[in-house]
Amino acid sequence: MTSNPSDVAAHDVAPEDLATIRRQTSVYVYEAPVRLWHWINAAAIAVLCLTGYFIGSPPPSMQISEAVNQFVFGYIRFAHFAAGMILIFGFLGRIYWAFVGNHHARQLFYVPVWRAEYWRELLYELRWYLFLVREPKKYVGHNPLAQLAMFFFITLGVSFMIVTGLALYAEGAQAGSLSDHLFGWVHGLVWNSQVLHTLHHLGMWWIVIFMIIHIYVAIREDIMSRQSIVSTMISGHRTFKDDRAD
Repeated sequence: MTSNPSDVAAHDVAPEDLATIRRQTSVYVYEAPVRLWHWINAAAIAVLCLTGYFIGSPPPSMQISEAVNQFVFGYIRFAHFAAGMILIFGFLGRIYWAFVGNHHARQLFYVPVWRAEYWRELLYELRWYLFLVREPKKYVGHNPLAQLAMFFFITLGVSFMIVTGLALYAEGAQAGSLSDHLFGWVHGLVWNSQVLHTLHHLGMWWIVIFMIIHIYVAIREDIMSRQSIVSTMISGHRTFKDDRAD
């Protein structure tokens, strides 16, 4: 059934989106680089969280052979560093695409707190997620609550993890290294290296909490709302699936 344009929330709708909705039931939202970054970033974060947990809470030593013949923790650290580099370069590419991509590609990097309409729709989304309203609104890109969460957990959260992670890597690379010249200053902002390790580890749990909520909400919205969510990040198209009369 064709979507009713009057039901579409206005805070992120461009004229070309509204024109598309008037003609058909789906809108091309997320371009291929954004979708590719999303899944690569998700995989990198999963590896980083798993290996980061074991770095913070090392597994017991293997007793099968001499320690010199084992490299378990070395492999864990290597996987962590490799996934970290993928995360960093992917994030830099995502920043670049925010400038050259469509307007939906920029939602990750700002929150329009200066717009009263944004706050009204944010409150409506909170009520929707708390089951206090019966019908959801339609959003072409991120809804206001999702945009706020993505900004704080991904844009700021990943930035924090990159900076603190590179600072810890610089410590291992030792004074005078390129990493130390670029990120050694971060150690001066905290009391000691252990504090930085703790902050980095807490940042991991911050992102884990986001991942749990993000997966739950994406599946919930795909089932309960009148628009595609999970499949949109695969195909790039937001599909409006109205089962009500216009």
